Amino acid sequence: MSLVESRRERDRQQLDLGTKLPGPGDDCAHHPEPKTSAAMPIQQWMPCHPARGTLMHPTQHQTTRVTRFTTLLLALVVCLVCNSMPRAGEFALSKELLTDIEQQYGDYARQRVLFWNDLIVANLHIDEADKLKKVNDFFNELEFINDIDHWGKEDYWATPLQMLTSNGGDCEDFSIAKYFTLREMGVPAERMRLTYVKALELDQAHMVLTYYASPDAEPLILDNLVADILPSSERKDLLPVYSFNGNGLWLAKSRGTDQRIGHSSRLSRWKEVIAKISDEQIPLSY
Repeated sequence: MSLVESRRERDRQQLDLGTKLPGPGDDCAHHPEPKTSAAMPIQQWMPCHPARGTLMHPTQHQTTRVTRFTTLLLALVVCLVCNSMPRAGEFALSKELLTDIEQQYGDYARQRVLFWNDLIVANLHIDEADKLKKVNDFFNELEFINDIDHWGKEDYWATPLQMLTSNGGDCEDFSIAKYFTLREMGVPAERMRLTYVKALELDQAHMVLTYYASPDAEPLILDNLVADILPSSERKDLLPVYSFNGNGLWLAKSRGTDQRIGHSSRLSRWKEVIAKISDEQIPLSY
C-alpha cells in the first residue's frame, strides 16, 4: 500500500474526524453588513404641494428620486467590493490548491485544511488564552505518527499543511503547526518558542510549544501528550534543552534561565520548514 493510500485508509477509519475537528462555531467572528446612511425623511423627497402662486418644475421630484437611486446603487457596489476583499488573517486558498489536496489525499484532507482556515479567521479577535486553547485542542485531535512510519525518514519536520493533509505527525509537527497557526491569529513570535525538552518519564527527546504572556512570565506548555495547557512548574516531567522561534535561538542553562546563542536560521530543519512553506504558497508568518 502506498503512503497516500495508507493516509486515505486512516481517514476512512476515522470517518467522524471531520465532525470532531473544530469548525466555525457559535462564537465565530461576525462581519456585519456595512451600514448605510439613514433614509431621508419622507417629506424631503416626496413631491410637495407648491404654495399658491408658485410653479414647480415638472422634473424636480424625479431628479431627487434618481439621485437617491444612484446613491443606493453606489452603496451596494461598495458593499460588494468590501465583501470580496480578503480579510486580515484569511489564507489565500486557491481552488487549484484545494482541488490538488482532494485529488492527492481525499475529501477529508480538504475539509481539515478548510477547518484550519476557519479556525484562524473566526478567532482573530478573542483573548490569547482562548486562542491557545482552541489551537491546542484542534491539532491534538490529529494522530501521532513516527517519522519513519509517516515519511520514511528518521527525522522530518512537516509544515502545517503537510500535517493536515496527511492526518498526523510527531511532536515536532504538532508544535510547529501550533506555532504557525497562532502567529496567523496575531500572537507575536516573541511570546512563543518551540522548545526541545527531555521527557523524563519516557526517557526520550520531545518538543513542545511554550507561551510567555510577558518576557518574565512563567511559560505555559502546549503539548500533544497532555491535553491541558499547564505552567512549566507543573510539568516537572519535562527538562528544557533549547528553544527557538522565528527570531532567535536559546540554550536552557537551568529551569527558568535561558541564554540566547544566535538566530534560529542556524537550525537546518527549521530552514527546511520555512522553505517548504514558501513552496506551498500559503502566506504564514514566522
